[in-house]
Amino acid sequence: MQITVLAGGVGGARFVRGLLHTLRRRVDPQAAHEAPAHTVTVVGNTGDDITLFGLRVCPDLDSLLYTLGGGVDEEQGWGREADTRHLVGELAALGVQPQWFGLGDKDLGTHVARSLWLGQGATLSEVTARLAERWGLSGQGVRLLPATDTPIETHVVVDDEEGGERAIHFQEWWVRHGAALPAVRFTVAGLQQARPAPGVLEALREADVVILPPSNPVVSIGIILGVPGVRDALRGTRAPVVGVSPLVGGRPVRGHADACLAPLGVEVSAAGVAGLYADLLDGWLVDDADAGASYPAGTSVRSLDLLMRDVDGAARIAGAALDLADELR
Repeated sequence: MQITVLAGGVGGARFVRGLLHTLRRRVDPQAAHEAPAHTVTVVGNTGDDITLFGLRVCPDLDSLLYTLGGGVDEEQGWGREADTRHLVGELAALGVQPQWFGLGDKDLGTHVARSLWLGQGATLSEVTARLAERWGLSGQGVRLLPATDTPIETHVVVDDEEGGERAIHFQEWWVRHGAALPAVRFTVAGLQQARPAPGVLEALREADVVILPPSNPVVSIGIILGVPGVRDALRGTRAPVVGVSPLVGGRPVRGHADACLAPLGVEVSAAGVAGLYADLLDGWLVDDADAGASYPAGTSVRSLDLLMRDVDGAARIAGAALDLADELR
């Protein structure tokens, strides 16, 4: 089976890890030592990429790499486990800004390598493939693709103190301000000129199942869908498209999805998010707390406990997504 997943950072990475866990459980134990029976292609969001200290940082791709490769800081959900911050400490002593974005020393190794290879002419897809090899993703049957090789960056337009508007990078809004500055709108530099990275459209068209995990619907999955050609490919795929709500009882499980939905005038609810995907969604998993809401016509809705408390919990949810896809097929 070929499974394609559109994913953002922490929530998407943990879901995919659970997906791999449930796929291993479903394999014949006698064949468990053989090559993975399924191929999982993960299309990662690149809209929150940023250049810091002259280095290209891809937070969502890195969270996927570290989580699936077993090197993530589990408490944070991002960054490297047991990392140190000697380098950024020295930069702070030298007065180098910004200091609001946490980068550990081992994490910086990834960004140095990525920036070096990009500077040598490699595409982001090629760089991501090298990093994925370092983390052993292919041995798990996983192929990680950036949504696009075109550099894109999400900016948030907020009100300034003088009654006008100003745009700040999404990461500054998200990390430095904790999404507390009310957003007027989001804009993605370079998105209209972007093209899907090699393999992305094929992964959507040729999939047996497409899954939208509980990633941010606006600044993660929404950005991937905004890359020209991606949404059309999803509308046209023969595979069932199954999504998992990132909201439980009208609240995000983590992150600031509510602050992202408000500028769009979208109801902060599982039903509101489903409406963003209504033109391509076949199945929708919601929390039991949201079972009684009204969802887009033609969408098969199933409810369960959607809290990913651990790997087994993520596997349970991923398994429910696969079961719903089987019903729809």
